[in-house]
Amino acid sequence: MDLLNEWISVVNDFLWSYVLVISLVGCAVFFTLRSRFVQFRMLKEMILLLGESTSTAAGTKHISSFQAFMVSLASRVGTGNLAGVATAVAIGGPGAVFWMWLIALLGSSSAFVESTLAQLYKQKGKDSFIGGPAYYMEKGLGRRWMGVLFAVLISITFGFAFNSVQSNTICAAWDSAFGFDPTWMGVILTLVTLVIIFGGIQRIAQVSSVLVPVMALGYILLALVIVVMNAKELPEVFARIIEGAFNWHAAAGGGIGAAIMQGIKRGLFSNEAGMGSAPNVAATAHTSHPVKQGLIQALGVFTDTLVICTCTAFIILFSGVPLDGTSNGVQLTQDALATQVGDAGRVFVAVAILLFAFSSIIGNYYYGEANIRFITQRKTPMFIYRILVGGMVMFGALASLDLAWSLADVTMALMTLCNLAAIAPLSKQAFLLLEDYRRQKKEGRDPVFDKNQIPELRDKAECW
Repeated sequence: MDLLNEWISVVNDFLWSYVLVISLVGCAVFFTLRSRFVQFRMLKEMILLLGESTSTAAGTKHISSFQAFMVSLASRVGTGNLAGVATAVAIGGPGAVFWMWLIALLGSSSAFVESTLAQLYKQKGKDSFIGGPAYYMEKGLGRRWMGVLFAVLISITFGFAFNSVQSNTICAAWDSAFGFDPTWMGVILTLVTLVIIFGGIQRIAQVSSVLVPVMALGYILLALVIVVMNAKELPEVFARIIEGAFNWHAAAGGGIGAAIMQGIKRGLFSNEAGMGSAPNVAATAHTSHPVKQGLIQALGVFTDTLVICTCTAFIILFSGVPLDGTSNGVQLTQDALATQVGDAGRVFVAVAILLFAFSSIIGNYYYGEANIRFITQRKTPMFIYRILVGGMVMFGALASLDLAWSLADVTMALMTLCNLAAIAPLSKQAFLLLEDYRRQKKEGRDPVFDKNQIPELRDKAECW
């Protein structure tokens, strides 16, 4: 196990130090400039669309844009928010928070592009629309082999690696708060996961649309209470974050590098912008124009990182708990909350992480299911995949924290590189759709996509 962890760490350092950061940030900057800062200029439109979309698919078997938003948010909002932020701050210092904010602000443009493309290239499935990166790689780029590669990578990343991180965090939190044996907790999580994932996307959407608002609002409210309690320290906290992000005196010792790397790494794990995950659910939504779902998914990045991750960062920095490595992951968040509200804080985090991470487990599974179906429609591989997902939930309960996170980082990097290689050349099509959407809005109409109005996309949109 130690040898495996060492090998994964070497691969992880290479991917994140040289390849992925340049690709991820480069694409995000390009998309932001090319779209004329769509994530900022159309923020109000994103919020209005979310409210409008709650009844879009009434009377149909397709899930609504609101439900698609909630399923993707279910995967985004999880251990990355409570444990990932804590890990970033513990290793990279307060400055990591700034870089997490930055990658979210820029990366939301990547989320817009990939989800808009997913809507453009979606196909009709048995009970709902289907689509995602594998589909726009095959139909848009004409490279089925690339789609199959991505399908394999996302199935491994989300169904196996990420779900092992989620269960690992749940078990660590419950062990710390209640002394609950990780083995038995793993058994319970595995059984409940299998019951839900055998129910399909409709059941996943129903569960997520209930759990996500409850857990997110509850956690945000608690964080706001803590911010009010520590209002006088807020300027100091912001100062620590900015100083840590640009502390050039620490650069020689690798301090600023650690802050940047941890901020980007944990920011991507949390908001998934550009990774190619959210488009799988974005494609299933019933909407009148592809851009609508692109905007809604961009809003998900803001919700995840700028709101929920910031809540965790503030709780930790207000608490004054030492960032010396004695406490890491979700246990650092528990220690921090305990300094604010007493031992009840540990219990609250344990319950919150159960809701956050378990909703991520079922959201993560759907990404794998959708991509297994891209490769084959046979029932046997799907049955085997569901059993293996349950097995990895159990594996995560027993694995070490470092091994679980390292494995997730490697598979996440490979998957993201594959997706960025596809959306970079296809982004022109997303921007054509954005221009069409803006034109219709200026004319005072509710935008409806007609592929005959955009000759370049006429042969691309099978479902429109």
